[in-house]
Order: sequence, then C-alpha cells, then structure tokens
Amino acid sequence: MSTQKPSDKRRDLEFFKVILSSIADGVFTVDSDRVITSFNPAAEKITGVPASQAIGRQCADVFSSDICEKCLLDRTLKTGVEAIDHPVNIINSRGEKIPITISTAVLRDDEGKILGAVETFRDLSTIEHLRKELDGRYSIEDIISKSPEIHKLFAILPDIAESESTVLIQGPSGSGKELFAHAIHSLSPRKEKNLVIINCGTLPHELFESELFGYVQGAFTDARQNKAGKLAGAAGGTVFFDEIGDLPLSTQVKLLRLLQQREYEPVGSTVPTKVDIRIIAATNRDLKSRVAQGQFRDDLYFRLAVVKLELPPLVRRREDVPYLVDHFIRKYNARKGRRIVSVSPEVMSVLMHHDFPGNVRELENIIEYAFVICHDSIIQTHHLPAELLSPSGEMQQNPIPVETPVTKAVDEYNHILAALRQYGGNISMAARELGIHRTTLWRKMKRYQIESGIPPVKD
Repeated sequence: MSTQKPSDKRRDLEFFKVILSSIADGVFTVDSDRVITSFNPAAEKITGVPASQAIGRQCADVFSSDICEKCLLDRTLKTGVEAIDHPVNIINSRGEKIPITISTAVLRDDEGKILGAVETFRDLSTIEHLRKELDGRYSIEDIISKSPEIHKLFAILPDIAESESTVLIQGPSGSGKELFAHAIHSLSPRKEKNLVIINCGTLPHELFESELFGYVQGAFTDARQNKAGKLAGAAGGTVFFDEIGDLPLSTQVKLLRLLQQREYEPVGSTVPTKVDIRIIAATNRDLKSRVAQGQFRDDLYFRLAVVKLELPPLVRRREDVPYLVDHFIRKYNARKGRRIVSVSPEVMSVLMHHDFPGNVRELENIIEYAFVICHDSIIQTHHLPAELLSPSGEMQQNPIPVETPVTKAVDEYNHILAALRQYGGNISMAARELGIHRTTLWRKMKRYQIESGIPPVKD
C-alpha cells in the first residue's frame, strides 16, 4: 500500500503534466478498457483533436489508424508485450493521412497491478516530405538515379513516351532496361492498355512463333483449336521484346514484317491479322556487331533503333548506390514487414567500392540477402554475401563515410529542433548554438516546417 502523502501526489502529477507538455512526441494514456485518460499537447497537434474531446473516449474513436483491427495497445494490455517504433498511418481531424511511429507500454501501480497503458507516437510527416522531395528530384516512375547520364534520359523520356516511335534500349544485364520500358509505357497515351513482356532469351525458339502469333486449329498435331498469341493481348498497348538480340534469324524476318506493317499471321494461317501496338525492344548485346557478323538482320536493327537509349552500368554511376540502397531497404521493409533503418558506413563503403557486374539487380539481391540474415535495425558487413568480402571476412577497402541527402536532412532537422528546445524557441540563441545566422535558421525552419515557440527542456 502506498504511503505517499496527497500533497506529494499532487506535486508528482503537476510535474508529470509539465513533462508531457514539453515532449514533442504525442503521448496519451488509457485505462484497462482503452478509454483515454490523458492526452498531451503534441498529441493534440498531430491528430488535430483537442484533449477535451479525446479524454473519456475510446482510443479507436479518436484515432483512425490502419492497424486498429490489430490494435497494438490492446495487445500490450492483454500480454504486457511492448511495441517499439511501429510504423503506421493515422487520419487526423482534417482527413489527412499522417505517417507516424508508435510505441506502447503497460502502466502499473506500486503493487504491480495493471492500471492501463501508454502510447507514444512520433510524426514522420516532415521526414516523409523530405524523402518525397528527394525522390521527385532523383526518380521517374520506379527508376532511381542521380547520375547525369540517366538524368539526360529522364529529360527526354516523357517526349519518347508521347511518341509512337519504336524504341531500342541497350545496356548490360541488370541495368534497368525493363524499368525504362515500364516507364515509357506508363507515361504514354497507351498506359491504360496492357504492357506485354516477351523474353526472347528464355522462350524456346521452336515455340516462339506460336506463343507470339498464336496458331489456328490443325496447324500442328496438338493444335486442336485456335489459340490467340501474346500479341493479341497487347492490342492498343505496348509489346516489350526483352533480349531481342537472342532471336534466331528465322524469327527475325517475321518480326520485321510486324514492325513494318503492324500485322502478322498466326501459325498455320495465311490470313494476316492487323494489330495496333507500340514496340519497345531491349538487349544486352552489341547489335551493330551482330549485324556485322551476320547474326542479326540490318533491316530489323534499323527498324528497331528509331529511338535508341544507352543505359550505363552501375560501375559508371556509383553516386546512385546510396539512393538505390535506401530505395531497396524501403521496398523490402514494406514487403517483409521489417523495420531496418539503413546500412552501416562500413557496408556502404563495401558497396561503393564494388564493381557490380550484375548492376542494379545485383545490388538489390545483396540487400534482399541482408534482409534474410539481419535481425537488427542496421545492416552490418557480416550480413553481406561472402563474395563481397575478402577470404578473412574483412572488407577489402578502407571504409569511407557515405551519407545520403535524406540522412543529412534528418540530422539537420534534429539538430535544429534540439537547439530550439534548449533555448526555449529563442531564434537568436539557437542560431548562435548552431553556428549560423538567424535568417538562415528561419529559412531552414520554414523548409522543415518547424514552428517557433518551442518550450525549453526542463531540468
């Protein structure tokens, strides 16, 4: 039984309120029935719901979250298991989606009896805004790049997409040729129709024509009825011929007719079929050399290469590695339900020095492998495939620090917030602490959407 005096309890309660008021994270408490018993100012600001309207209501009536059906707070109350930095989205009082991370814990009295639970949540809107701003500057569709070579292609990609011209994309395996084909289709007037992908390197040559053009009943022994080919499914849309350099000469002549006249004959038929399609082709081979060697028809090559895009290997665009790493970490966090934050500086150094013979696809495979092995929040060198390291398991190069603009921006945001809290929102003193002019601080506060009037940290 507690022997604390009523005056002491009141003092502790006031101290508790002061602490909650000075915290930038949203905090609320609930009783054992999940009825809200306290709601701090940060929670009011993030949700747009005043404490007077939140207290006394079920938390599900105040929050509209994408995990309400699997409530972490309810799980914590029932099992005592805490949640830490779980990413979710809520809808505020204005109907806007707000990305947050939440943590939960049980509240107990002096005898250990469960009184309720507490949930803290952090608004990630500013960080997401920065991320989207960077993604907009360094991406188009699903292609991520800071490389000047790729950005030259970004500049003309919308014009290429708007045209009906045939496109030939050349580049090494794994460099993103299919992504560019998807981008051209998605930006084109044909985007509502199908994009049909035909891999010329994996489809058996003897089946290529029947798969592509279809066949009529009786064309061969097993042709018991008419069957439409892949081209029929692309009507009004786009056909992407991947690894077109692997096509045999006997099939190339059939494809030439398709490009010239936009018509084809199903196997076993003598009646041509017209088709409205746009054609994009890709290859990792030097088609000019294959033409010179008599392995690829020159008339087909020139029909394909109306618009030609050359994709550089990843080794020529090392500046893209940090952006791609960040992109793949977000991708596999979403796909696998994980919360890996980043790679260590040592890992980034290994990746920045690697030559990537498999290009972007190899880098993605490395990150996916690390997700299998890593059970922490940071990917370390021992989470990498063994072939990236020396036989001793050590890095082959001296580590070099690599920061992405996202991590730099987040660090700057945190430093500014800490300085403003330290000096109670005093712009001049915070600017002096940060070593910048007060007008520079104002500009950065506006950029990061940081409001003035931040209360000082209480000792």
